[in-house]
Amino acid sequence: MNELFTTGVLFFTSFFTLINPLGIMPVFMSMTSGLSQSQRNKIALKASVVAFITLIMFALLGQILFKFFGISVAGFRIAGGIIFFLVGFDMLQARVGRIKYSPEMENADNSADDISITPLAIPMITGPGAITNSIVLMEDANSLALKIILFLSIFTNIIIVYLMLYGSSRIIRFLGDTGNKVLMKLMGLIVMVIAVEFFFAGLKPFVQDILYNYPK
Repeated sequence: MNELFTTGVLFFTSFFTLINPLGIMPVFMSMTSGLSQSQRNKIALKASVVAFITLIMFALLGQILFKFFGISVAGFRIAGGIIFFLVGFDMLQARVGRIKYSPEMENADNSADDISITPLAIPMITGPGAITNSIVLMEDANSLALKIILFLSIFTNIIIVYLMLYGSSRIIRFLGDTGNKVLMKLMGLIVMVIAVEFFFAGLKPFVQDILYNYPK
């Protein structure tokens, strides 16, 4: 029993660190600053549900999907880094033109511009680190009890994310328009730094492979 508790704490803390709800909240606030509370709540709920389904799907089918499509974790990091960089670049200019939710999108048939899916659910909540973590921990979970603990850890972290996004409306009202713009620029810079880290973390294995196989 004590071993299961220790494992549960390990699973929970690993996902909490990789998902980083505290880091997601300011980005969510900046991207949805012009929306009503009901619209923000709707986006927060949808993003959380999509993130949960994504993590569970990769935990169950991750290795199969990666092998079937020939996808590597490194490639996933590069793609996530590019998306993060575009988001951060817009935020740094105090605008979210390509990724900001607008009321017109609510009834749109094409969900490609829906920020609740991209970039909120993927890759901000379920980034390469969280997805890789779910795959690796699922492989290590060699009993039904450990698998249940893994799913509960994912669920608990997503609930925490949703509650933090849900409560962000009060912070937005407190900051006001000027405060939101300052926060957006600050978080834009941070998101761009994260993007660079993601990109080069994904690029590193490819460079190492090229150098290792380069004819001497």
